[in-house]
Amino acid sequence: MDDVKIGEILLPGDEDEQERQQQRVRNRFWPVLKRAFRQVPFSRDLVAAYFCALDRRTPTRVRGILLAALAYFVLPIDGIPDILVGIGFSDDIAVLTAAFAAIRGHIREDHYVSADRALADGLPEAG
Repeated sequence: MDDVKIGEILLPGDEDEQERQQQRVRNRFWPVLKRAFRQVPFSRDLVAAYFCALDRRTPTRVRGILLAALAYFVLPIDGIPDILVGIGFSDDIAVLTAAFAAIRGHIREDHYVSADRALADGLPEAG
């Protein structure tokens, strides 16, 4: 991640890019979260961000930032291999934390209700 700045990762992209990111996130979010669940200290916020990113009522720029961060989270190749226990998801956490700071206030209570429901029911296989 040294040669790529977090701000570059979080560019919202155009509509086509957002659609590609959304499909990538829908396909891989839940399986990756299952692997990372114990290593991600803010899983509830992460799941709420997923629901916010897929919500068409969320402003386009906010959706783009969240989709970019979530796509980085689900990518199989990133700055630090995710298989390294304890540090593997640290770069993902940094990107997600930056995204949350950028979109503060846009993750609504209904996104958290959906997140709580998903976490209580056990994580789905795919979105």
